[in-house]
Amino acid sequence: MPICTGMTRRGLLVPTLGALAAACSPLGLLNGLGPRDGGVRRAAHNLAYGPDDRQTLDVWVPTQPSATPRPVLVFFYGGGWYAGDKDLYGWAAQALAARGFVVMVADYRLVPEVHFPAFIEDAAAATALTTRIAPQYGGDPARLGVLGHSAGAYLCMMIALDRRYLAAVDAPGVVRAAAGLAGPYDFLPLDTPASRNAFNRAPDLTLTQPVSFVRPDAPPLWLGHGVIDKVVHAEDTTILCERMRAVGGRCEAKLYPNLTHEDLIATFSPLFRRKGPVLDDVVDFFRRELV
Repeated sequence: MPICTGMTRRGLLVPTLGALAAACSPLGLLNGLGPRDGGVRRAAHNLAYGPDDRQTLDVWVPTQPSATPRPVLVFFYGGGWYAGDKDLYGWAAQALAARGFVVMVADYRLVPEVHFPAFIEDAAAATALTTRIAPQYGGDPARLGVLGHSAGAYLCMMIALDRRYLAAVDAPGVVRAAAGLAGPYDFLPLDTPASRNAFNRAPDLTLTQPVSFVRPDAPPLWLGHGVIDKVVHAEDTTILCERMRAVGGRCEAKLYPNLTHEDLIATFSPLFRRKGPVLDDVVDFFRRELV
């Protein structure tokens, strides 16, 4: 069997070029061949939070028993709102679970099948399901944070800042802290194919931007960005943090001088961890806030 094998959601082999390309991509190779953090297991696979095949999540937990419920993190990957697969991010979930968190990794619907705000609604629904099932896996739903990279960071900021999404799934206020890695938070006018395809149908574009929803009573934010990021410029992170602070909200920003867009999540892997302390910084933030 070749190393780069495409898989369906249910684990059946699919000899399609698209599946093979995903499996043989840098992420696929890192997921399949890269070193992993130990002391972790995947406790559940493809739990449904909605009727669509992409509305599912996985649960990763530490294998070491804990006398008390653990803090919970919901992770959303990037991909420009049109690509991505949770099954390629087991290594990232393991990195977080190895540090004492119950970790949910969620898929969400993508462009062109859906457009704004469907993927944000999915992020909210996945987070709402997490609050209901976390105790089954040793997690404390009262100590829940959200974390994402790139487009996934956007999803985290939208559900953390715009109250409407979590309120719509009967989970208002469940996010205690939110972290974003290399996220787009202030990207008007829409000047890339990915942003236009995802958002140009919105009747009011200001409602697509996380910076539009800064508020003093928002959960604390941690935003990390690579200075040499050529995909999403680091100004997005500094602008959102500055506006949060201007209204009395809490926000920490960390700029990493020698890291790219991809590095912000790749450094979660033991293979690239020496490039920057991103994982340690994120974990320190959540340990402080999810107490």
